[in-house]
Amino acid sequence: MPEFRVGERLVGSGHPTYFIADIAANHDGSLDRAIELVHMAARAGADAAKFQHFRAPHIVSDFGFRALGGQKSHQSRWQKSVYEVYEAASLPWEWTLSVQKACAEAGIHFFSAPYDLEAVDMLEAAGVPAFKMGSGDITWPTIIARMARSGRPLFAATGASDLSDVQRLMAIVRPYHVPICLMQCNTNYTGDPDNIRHVHLSVLKSYAALYPDAVLGLSDHTPGHVTVLGAVALGAAAIEKHFTDDTSREGPDHGFSMDPYTWREMVDRTREIEAALGESEKRVAANEIETVILTKALSRGEHLRFDDLVGV
Repeated sequence: MPEFRVGERLVGSGHPTYFIADIAANHDGSLDRAIELVHMAARAGADAAKFQHFRAPHIVSDFGFRALGGQKSHQSRWQKSVYEVYEAASLPWEWTLSVQKACAEAGIHFFSAPYDLEAVDMLEAAGVPAFKMGSGDITWPTIIARMARSGRPLFAATGASDLSDVQRLMAIVRPYHVPICLMQCNTNYTGDPDNIRHVHLSVLKSYAALYPDAVLGLSDHTPGHVTVLGAVALGAAAIEKHFTDDTSREGPDHGFSMDPYTWREMVDRTREIEAALGESEKRVAANEIETVILTKALSRGEHLRFDDLVGV
């Protein structure tokens, strides 16, 4: 069964589900807040805190968005321009070691999704135990190869893509012989409950058939944790969801994030479904085995009779 190691932790079939708390932009521009969220996530049961290393000028065209004459989808609710939001949400690179240290102190892993080549190199130099590829980079072979070249495990989100994109991703990664977690994902960030219909968890069955050596996962932005339980039942071994302390805060990611209470509930229910999944061999379960006891004390050498026994 496929598995790989992130630090001291094995991720894959037969191991407890690996939970990645995507803090992303929920630090709201405060290093102290970023560190506080790391510790909250650890206490809520996260195995890793994940951040995003991007720089607004590298990924957002201020001119282009303004030329649209208005912001679309979930961005229409933002009080600032798309460029201004991304600029405020970016993680200053000088925070990296401080956040990494906070994760170590909290007993969880630190890694990030780099959004440019320089960020890949910086994070590799910082010693991250894994990389996360955001769905938007599945069509960027250069950054995929740069992450794979590091030899670190790659958690690859596959939202807003089709099978040909996934096939190209795997063709790029495989020559580097790095472990990969293929994460089904839907990149609609509105938090609309109706988005559950668009998650298509059954894609995980296709991934398992096509790539039996890949670990399966889910990167999810829908409310609650029903999709998580479904994914785990279908073989997902890693789960990524956004994490905050207050979903009512202003910012691009808070509204569809989990908080410490809903995160703990998700982890606890997942542990229950892991226990319920059990083994594939059909046999009489230990709690089904019938036991017989004596109805009275018998003397040595006395023959047992049917009436001397009762089943429990």
